[in-house]
Amino acid sequence: MADHARSDNPDVQFQLDRLARLSPGSDILGLSRISELLERLGHPEHHLPPVFHVAGTNGKGSTCAFLRAALQAAGLSVHAYTSPHLVRFNERIRIADKLVDDETLAGLLKEVLDIGEDVGASFFEVTTAAAFLAFSRNPADACVIEVGLGGKLDATNVITNPIVCGIAQLGVDHQAFLGDNAEDIAAEKAGIAKETVPLVTQTYEPSIAAQIKKIADEKKAVWLPRGSIWEWTVYQNELHYRDKAGRLHLPLPRLNGSHQNENAALAVAMLRHQKVIQIPEAAYKAAMGWAFWPARLEHVSDGRLVSQLPVGAELWIDGCHNPAAAPSTAAFFQEHVEKEKKPFHLIMGMLSNKDAEGVLQFFGSTQARFYAVPVPSHPYHSPEYLVSIAQKNGMSGRIAASPEEALRLIAREASPDYPPIIAIVGSLYLAGSVLKANETPPE
Repeated sequence: MADHARSDNPDVQFQLDRLARLSPGSDILGLSRISELLERLGHPEHHLPPVFHVAGTNGKGSTCAFLRAALQAAGLSVHAYTSPHLVRFNERIRIADKLVDDETLAGLLKEVLDIGEDVGASFFEVTTAAAFLAFSRNPADACVIEVGLGGKLDATNVITNPIVCGIAQLGVDHQAFLGDNAEDIAAEKAGIAKETVPLVTQTYEPSIAAQIKKIADEKKAVWLPRGSIWEWTVYQNELHYRDKAGRLHLPLPRLNGSHQNENAALAVAMLRHQKVIQIPEAAYKAAMGWAFWPARLEHVSDGRLVSQLPVGAELWIDGCHNPAAAPSTAAFFQEHVEKEKKPFHLIMGMLSNKDAEGVLQFFGSTQARFYAVPVPSHPYHSPEYLVSIAQKNGMSGRIAASPEEALRLIAREASPDYPPIIAIVGSLYLAGSVLKANETPPE
């Protein structure tokens, strides 16, 4: 699906407009175009600091956040390439721990587009080339690179010598590109494996694990799934991690949701199974509290929209957009609502290529009051369709023209004695539009 990046900076916007005209307008998997771009740029991908490469259906962004936090807590500087952005395109590229500034970003995009006008590269491929160009020109101790789509044919997979690869939670998503079943998708994700490089993964069902093992064996990678030589559990409000090097007793992550425990543990395992960078135990402990990843069960406590809600109301934002992510998100809100004993309102907008029925089936038990909204500047499921699915799952449903309108309806009808808990879910693009309207963009 085509990206729709906008910038308040005219120089950046000029280059984004060029990119929109030159690119095919949608994701086209393959390494030929990104390879051509990078060759013309002098192969910046061969001149990066040590690379941590992360794939997965859900959780890969959070895993990258934990990796960054641990590396920074160890006193190291980190380049990071993640996607998508929520509010500003700059969020995708961090140069030595700081978001790329507008002047630098405009120059990078111009350089890539000038040299590759005839390549027909996609939005993501041009962005990837720009990121690698920036990382090759600026010193840092490490690079954290998130796969965009899939793995084997993703533009980031031109990296030939990462120090460790990781795969987070797997599920069915992006079927048009990756296949219709979890086994095919697992094989695509495992395509980031490299010869002799540790491939650290979660535990998966036998058929999925078999696919990953097959690819790892073909690539001669060192496959290290959870439960082989590393493991974790939660005990007495601590994250207990162990491997051959010893044990760690860590605080639970600051990021909300029990699923963040497994993302944090995956990051720890990746760090402890590479041999290039040494991380002290104190850095792992600090990372649990430092790591932050916006719009992932994010409690938004201030801002323009929050100020318009009743006293005591809570606003949460989560990019839950596929059936693999929905169970943990729904479970979090069900537990939180039962604990707080407040009414629950669910605002959802979802892209048209996502499985709305597969997501909403998990929210029926929350007994939410449901509000369907459009997703700005993207093809989306009609609010009428979303309401019909919500009603099938036992929720009362209504349509709002925007998240802001839904929030006004909730505020107007709320009882002062029972301030509501409000969750906005369904799309990271929707989450980004809410953070922008709230005037709290990611830093």
